[in-house]
Amino acid sequence: MERFTYKRSEKLKSRKQIELLFIKKQSISIYPIRISYLQVNEEIEANSLKVGVGTSKRNFKKAIDRNRVKRLLRESYRLYKLPLHKIVQEKNIHLIVFFHYYSRNILSQTELHKKMELGINKIVALLHEPLA
Repeated sequence: MERFTYKRSEKLKSRKQIELLFIKKQSISIYPIRISYLQVNEEIEANSLKVGVGTSKRNFKKAIDRNRVKRLLRESYRLYKLPLHKIVQEKNIHLIVFFHYYSRNILSQTELHKKMELGINKIVALLHEPLA
């Protein structure tokens, strides 16, 4: 049975890893989400996939709005993460992913779910490609 969870061990919290991600990142953009990801050589603790979400204070002045956007991002990731987990386990790679919401208005939950599914499928397709 597949479980749709977002465990604590899966959350990206390490300042070092976040800085490394934003220095050496590869990113794709599916409006209104920019997905930054980085394949790391060293093992990332027990879990081989770390995920973070965020939005800017410039776009959402009120904390309640920023928190809502982050909650929606986490929820949509939780529902559509299985293909990403499968490829990480199959290829035995370590991956850091960050979902950044960059629009000034909040999409509905169903629209955001569609965008997240597209983004995750795009990352999976990129990871399937052989390295040049």
